[in-house]
Amino acid sequence: MTDEVQKRPVRLAIMTVSDTRTLEDDTSGDALVKMATHDGHEVVERIIVPDDIYRIRYEVSRWIIDPNVEAVITTGGTGLTGRDGTPEAVAPLFDRTIDGFGELFRHVSYQTVGTSTIASRAVAGVANGTFVFSLPGSTGACKDAWKGVLHDQLDINHRPCNLVELMPRLTES
Repeated sequence: MTDEVQKRPVRLAIMTVSDTRTLEDDTSGDALVKMATHDGHEVVERIIVPDDIYRIRYEVSRWIIDPNVEAVITTGGTGLTGRDGTPEAVAPLFDRTIDGFGELFRHVSYQTVGTSTIASRAVAGVANGTFVFSLPGSTGACKDAWKGVLHDQLDINHRPCNLVELMPRLTES
């Protein structure tokens, strides 16, 4: 008998935030879909939206009320330029902020890009019982985030704890 729990796929929605990318050239979104499905998760929707905080907020809001979406991953818009507004778009939706996500992402990213990681404003939180993770737009950053954080935390077998086992309790009062 094994201690391993059965696989528990997570239903994900993936959003690329960009004024220039299309589904044909969105390598970051492609990488997230590939890594997620390789790990046994289901991508229920994938979209590209422009760098507009109200459009981003609208789409994320639509997903956090959808019972078929358990986690949202956005890529893009987390930098420091005037058009980067993803953290401002999603943070007001959070019931709880997952501060450790951004901290851990930057630690993992440091191993790849060194001090350039300070330009990342990666954030995460829980909104209406749905996890929301906002990643930088580069494909390398998405791979770092998935391999260094999300792969384990979206795996119910990861010990000593993981985010999946918390899902049934996220809307407790």
